[in-house]
Amino acid sequence: MPQISVWEKESFFAPQDIIIIGSGYSGLWSALFLKKLHPRKKITILERGIIPVGASTRNAGFSCFGSPTELLSDMAAMSEDKMLKLVEMRFKGLAEIRKHFAAIKIDYDPCGGYECFTNDKDIWETTISKIDWLNSKLKDITNTNTTFNNADKKISDFGFANISHLIENKLEGSLHSGKLVQALQKKVLSAGVQILTGVEVINYTEKSNSVEIETPINTFTAKQLLLCTNAFTKQLMPDIDIIPNRGQVLLTEPIKELKIKGTFHFEEGYYYFRNVGNRLLLGGARNKAFEEETTTHMLTTDTIETTLKQFIKTYLLPNTHFTIGDKWSGIMAMGSEKSPIVKAVTDKVFCCIRMSGIGVALAPVVAQEIAQIMKR
Repeated sequence: MPQISVWEKESFFAPQDIIIIGSGYSGLWSALFLKKLHPRKKITILERGIIPVGASTRNAGFSCFGSPTELLSDMAAMSEDKMLKLVEMRFKGLAEIRKHFAAIKIDYDPCGGYECFTNDKDIWETTISKIDWLNSKLKDITNTNTTFNNADKKISDFGFANISHLIENKLEGSLHSGKLVQALQKKVLSAGVQILTGVEVINYTEKSNSVEIETPINTFTAKQLLLCTNAFTKQLMPDIDIIPNRGQVLLTEPIKELKIKGTFHFEEGYYYFRNVGNRLLLGGARNKAFEEETTTHMLTTDTIETTLKQFIKTYLLPNTHFTIGDKWSGIMAMGSEKSPIVKAVTDKVFCCIRMSGIGVALAPVVAQEIAQIMKR
């Protein structure tokens, strides 16, 4: 690497009040709220990629807060209180996005969400028997008596096969993940935050009054360090409760008269699909290869692609020829439970991580939380 000039030392690489690692949703929202609390503080975001590396621009573009089977599964795994708290955080986060950005800026579409069920009688009856209970529990969060409704009469509208039941959530929708990140970047930059891309953090060391952040091009210095590295946090904090999970996505070429309109979940959210104009997007199926998908490698695999294509043929486009036009993967951060990790690691190092595949909705809320923690 070339030597650094004094001009660079005193500008781009000058000591900072706060350095944030990661320019995805968590990093950008955190920078925004920290700058609002501390307008005069120098804040820099370091990003190892040219654009965010992870899942922020590589997800499916859902604006959702949980399907019925997912919420019931979360309740069994965590507790009722933790499940409801997570839903509340997601719901508030989605509202925060709408407060900051006009729908046209991020291609937000309030198209509604659905969960699909096959003819598995046990799963359907267990779920539908809990809908009134779920609605009563969610009333104070969503401010509606019926967050979830039986929508069986709409099945034929979408052209599905082998789908026996639908539950609708009119409060969900879709958005453009890339445009949301771009909108956040513009807002953060206009607030006076510096974003440096192509800067990979190798390590950090706490000193008596600062934190030194080592990168291949320079050692940065800050009074506080915030890790928003989500699935990649173990590279800097090996003992953190993070399990990387790859999410793979397929997008078809345009399909004439595509009937599927809206956002859809299936099998506790392990499958998710939506229309992108007249193209069909389908992602997930990592429950068919858990071990293989516990990785930070951003590749698509034949195993998952074959499974997703078969899902399309079996349930979504049974009599329609389709061609896959695009495919990609993103890396999510899971752990022993779905609740995010938002805390002070030491008096100078903080983290805002483990979004459990729903960072779009969670990031605006956890960012406000970490900003308050760092203020203390």
